Amino acid sequence: VQSERSSNAIHFSASTKPYLISLQIDENLINQLLYAVFFPSSSSSSLSAGAGGWSPLTSDRYQWLEVDLGERTRITAVATQGRYGSSDWQTSYLLMFSDTGHNWKQYRQEDSRGFFPGNSNADSVVQYKLQQPAIARFLRLIPLDWNPSGRIGLRLETYGCPYTSDVLSFGGSSSSSSSSSGLVYRLGPGPRQTSSREVVSLKFKTLRNSGTLLHAEGEGGLSLSLELERGKLQLLLRQGGTSSPEPRRLASLGSLLDDQHWHHVAVERRGAHLNLTVDKHTERVQIPTEFNHWDIKQLINIHVSCCFISLVIIFLSLLLPLSLSLSQGNVTFSCTEPVSVAVTFPGPQSFLQLPGAAATAASVGFQFRTWNKAGLLLTFDLPQEGGVVWLYLSEARLRLQIHKAGRALLELSAGSALNDGQWHSVDLTSGRGRLTLAVDKEEGGVAHASPSFPVAVGRQLFFGGKRDDSQECRNPFDIFQGCMRLLTVDNQPVDLILVQQRLLGNYSQLQIDMCGIIDRCSPSRCEHGGHCSQSWTVFHCNCSDSGYSGATCHSSVYQQSCEAYKHNGNTSGHFYIDVDGSGPIKPQLVYCNMTEENTWMVIQHNNTELTRVRPSPGLNQHLIHFDYSSQEEQLSAITGQSEHCEQELSYHCRKSRLLNTPEGTPFSWWLGGPGSGRIQTYWGGAQPGSQQCACGLQGDCVDPQHYCNCDADRTEWADDSGLITHKESLPVRSLVLGDVQRPGSEAAYRVGPLRCHGDKNFWNAAFFDKETSYLHFPTFHGELSADISFLFKTTASSGVFLENLGIKDFIRIELSSSTQVLFSFDVGNGPLEVRVESDVPLNDNRWHRVRAERNVKEASLRLDELPAATQEAPADGHFHLQLNSQLFIGGTASRQKGFRGCIRSLQLNGVTLDLEERAKITPGVRPGCPGHCSSYGSLCQNQGRCVERANGFQCDCGLSAYTGVFCHTEVSAIFKSGTSVSYTFKEPYELIRNSSTLPSSIYSDMTLRGENVSLSFRTNQSPALLLYISSYYREYLALLINKHGEEAFILKESRVRSLANGQLHTVSIRRLTDSVQKQHFRFLFNSVPLVETSFSFLFPPSESDELDPDLARLAALGFTGCLSVVHFNSISPLKAALLHPDTSPVIITGPLVQSNCGSLASANPYAAENTHHLSGKDLSGKRWGESQPLVNAIRTDSALIGGLIAVVIFVLVTGLAITARFLYRRKETYRNQDVKGVKQEDSPDFPFNNQTDSQNVSDENRKEYFI
Repeated sequence: VQSERSSNAIHFSASTKPYLISLQIDENLINQLLYAVFFPSSSSSSLSAGAGGWSPLTSDRYQWLEVDLGERTRITAVATQGRYGSSDWQTSYLLMFSDTGHNWKQYRQEDSRGFFPGNSNADSVVQYKLQQPAIARFLRLIPLDWNPSGRIGLRLETYGCPYTSDVLSFGGSSSSSSSSSGLVYRLGPGPRQTSSREVVSLKFKTLRNSGTLLHAEGEGGLSLSLELERGKLQLLLRQGGTSSPEPRRLASLGSLLDDQHWHHVAVERRGAHLNLTVDKHTERVQIPTEFNHWDIKQLINIHVSCCFISLVIIFLSLLLPLSLSLSQGNVTFSCTEPVSVAVTFPGPQSFLQLPGAAATAASVGFQFRTWNKAGLLLTFDLPQEGGVVWLYLSEARLRLQIHKAGRALLELSAGSALNDGQWHSVDLTSGRGRLTLAVDKEEGGVAHASPSFPVAVGRQLFFGGKRDDSQECRNPFDIFQGCMRLLTVDNQPVDLILVQQRLLGNYSQLQIDMCGIIDRCSPSRCEHGGHCSQSWTVFHCNCSDSGYSGATCHSSVYQQSCEAYKHNGNTSGHFYIDVDGSGPIKPQLVYCNMTEENTWMVIQHNNTELTRVRPSPGLNQHLIHFDYSSQEEQLSAITGQSEHCEQELSYHCRKSRLLNTPEGTPFSWWLGGPGSGRIQTYWGGAQPGSQQCACGLQGDCVDPQHYCNCDADRTEWADDSGLITHKESLPVRSLVLGDVQRPGSEAAYRVGPLRCHGDKNFWNAAFFDKETSYLHFPTFHGELSADISFLFKTTASSGVFLENLGIKDFIRIELSSSTQVLFSFDVGNGPLEVRVESDVPLNDNRWHRVRAERNVKEASLRLDELPAATQEAPADGHFHLQLNSQLFIGGTASRQKGFRGCIRSLQLNGVTLDLEERAKITPGVRPGCPGHCSSYGSLCQNQGRCVERANGFQCDCGLSAYTGVFCHTEVSAIFKSGTSVSYTFKEPYELIRNSSTLPSSIYSDMTLRGENVSLSFRTNQSPALLLYISSYYREYLALLINKHGEEAFILKESRVRSLANGQLHTVSIRRLTDSVQKQHFRFLFNSVPLVETSFSFLFPPSESDELDPDLARLAALGFTGCLSVVHFNSISPLKAALLHPDTSPVIITGPLVQSNCGSLASANPYAAENTHHLSGKDLSGKRWGESQPLVNAIRTDSALIGGLIAVVIFVLVTGLAITARFLYRRKETYRNQDVKGVKQEDSPDFPFNNQTDSQNVSDENRKEYFI
């Protein structure tokens, strides 16, 4: 569409002079603008074929080319070309638009990139389509850089069409004023067509930062309002009309909307949601419940001091244009705008110099806006005193200082939080001995002083900075970056257009007639609730308490499952789990149980106890709802990524039927699954849809005619219990119990916590056995934020892990060498690389973790636990990553530099790629990757052995004195004076029975080559016998504390500090034997070697069948205290007694209480006696309902009889145990004969010579422990 030639015009900057000008135009907007002036006989209308062009006399950044299109125009593209037949072209430029020829606005691509790349020669045409069309009458192009071998040269074309719309101007000031101007539309009576879509759309511009744009009222006093508040648009809900004191904010969008530029606003109702759009950004909000059936009935009222165009209301499928509406107040159908010329101070060399006033007083005023907390606003010399006045921002407060000869004569401060991006007015006045500094017309603060010297303006004033002419004039404060307007000196306004034309004052690196402030926090680039703050050039995200980290709070600081925590070396406890990593689902607190072979994730709800049913009068059914500690999307994600989930469902009953028969209607049911759940008519332990309980599936119900025990309707207590394992039915949301109202009916229920184990994402892996093999997936979409994490192991020295290409953009992660990982990408600013160097080789066939992140601020790369490497993104560059090819894993599109090895748990923006499924159908790639002990085996502690599993590993603690998931938990017990534990090897009669058939040499072959004994203890008792080891050949070894609280062993004393002090002590004894007569002892106390000696064979010391008399007297005293992690070679007798008393050859005498007294974290070990006893668990903690316990509530006569029988059995077993102990101590002993020397071998566990386990050899040298 062509514009009228007569209405077009072209302007140049003040210092510009025509230089061979020929603006060659296609049949578009500018329409052969200057041909009639300079070249009326031109015969060509092609931009690339014309001659000449625009070239200013001086090539600097203060030149511009301005085009008046004659009317408001929708501009969609621009094209540039260098000056014909020359070396003159610009290489980059800025575009400005304006409606009035003043108050210019810079056009930005992608909200950040402010400049456009220009030409590389004088002939080629470079065209850019604007991402968002610009609507303006005036266009200004400002060259930034040009050919260094030439000068600025330009031929220009713009593309678009005229933009027509209705325009309104409102002169109102307040939404509450009765005289405010506005537009009112009242809907007429009668029925209206219903519609699921209702839209209100408008454009506005204003200089006011507050006011009401739109107000819609309906029935019941409900109303919606669109209001400007500090330059932001608020969507407010009110109940009770406009007088409601506390409106409810539904949404807040936009910023700096008081810039006197057009802004597009739309409110759209779609079903149960409202979409609020401001310019290019949309926020979706849920409609409050009270608005579900709300109709606009009375009016739509718009009133604020501003201009409106294109107001269109689509309501109930009825199009209501603005011209049909009713206006009131000061409303005109034109837009008259006040001219307000602003100036921008963008950088460190910016300043504005103005002449002073020849007066004895000072009066300076201006308005400013900035994001910076500090910066110089104004400075001038005092002509009479020789001092300097500095007016500046510090910590977002306005401060004034008067300096002379290096010292401050006067200081004032006013205002606070002045770096909020809003316009703030400053007035500095002096006269008659009084100095006043006011902020925001005294609303923001005012400060007064009465200096003893006159304060007057000198010959010149400097705003925003100062020319650095000399050392003493250098600016001692931070530079000012921001905007200023409405400058006055001596109560006279400053014409900044004259300044721009170099007719008044002087300036450097300023942008005049525009305010270039940008709100980098609107919309916020900080994710997951991170708080955004900003300065003039950058923004910062505060991620505190968000659970996320990084420059934009993108990456989660938590693991995605309990399985991941376990493989980081953690043990059971409460952990925050972020199931989707950097995705939108919030972290949740769960309990991770790592004490079993599987790692369980436990999610609690509000009642996991056994609870009695309390019938409600008048209700035939009892409804129970369960509220979980996790949100709906969290529960769904947990069950989805877990390999197995289960939940206990139990019903205890007496004359209370449950499901009845499969053919009948069930008395009770439950709801489970996503949302509020679906009705389920089966019970725990049965199959979905079966309408059975576990006993019905197993065929062992108490009444074969029914499929649940409770359906037998008996007067005795019964129960139906089992696990629900069908994940689609989990979790249990509600219970509906029906047969609880009959006389004599009693019931109790229990719904356990949701338990899940296995992380399908964590172990999802693929093995690439060729460099040419790869997996491909759909294009990765990470335009603004992208995080990639995975684990790899390989024996190769290089290879590409991941690659995705676009037309120009790309993203790639590769192993560039055996010690280096490289993360590279390009978003249009040129390739950027981030590298991390490892001190150890990465091709060691062990798992290594890579985490890469790229956002609008920076790119980072982390390898294992090494410090992250980062690269900042350009402040004014492209930041959208635009990819369009397939995503290649383990290789590239060129099938070169492929990766050989395993990749596991690959996640992109929190989404796990299913490598295993894709590998099943891809040649050269195998699903899964075994071999985890090489990476995680070090987690198994204290002689624990790593055992490979298909998905992960397990620590076998069979040879360790410790227990726990990593063999790290001390096995400790509290001993009383009458407590002892005896661990016995094979019976002696087994050797006697076979002695005639065995050679005598077998005894020497089965003799131990030494002992390795260790334990920890706490006690306040001395003397005390800690450990006694004896053989059937009358050999023994004893560990004791003497009467002075010092430790002694085997006739050899070690003089150390008192050990009977209640503190934890560790003892280690190691005996090596070269022969019968020569042995080596090594004694360590608290890991410090105290004794190392060799001496002759000293035991047995006595021919008596009894203990040594001294030891016997000491043993009679017993031991009171704590023993922990008792270990003898490969045997852990205390662990066997506590954890496996029924399957181990142990005899326990007296009370033995398992405790954590051996832990270093146990400050008072004797307070740990509330831990569980060997006699069984204490069940007294179970509850009925909210407060009533269940103990003894379900009881039969047989329970009492069973209790009596248990007591009798306990007495008999105790008596037999005491007798057995006495008999063992009186056993016939045998001498050790002709023990041959044994060659010493390196073994930490001192094995038998035939390398067999001491518990499994029938002819071993039998020994007995007494602890």
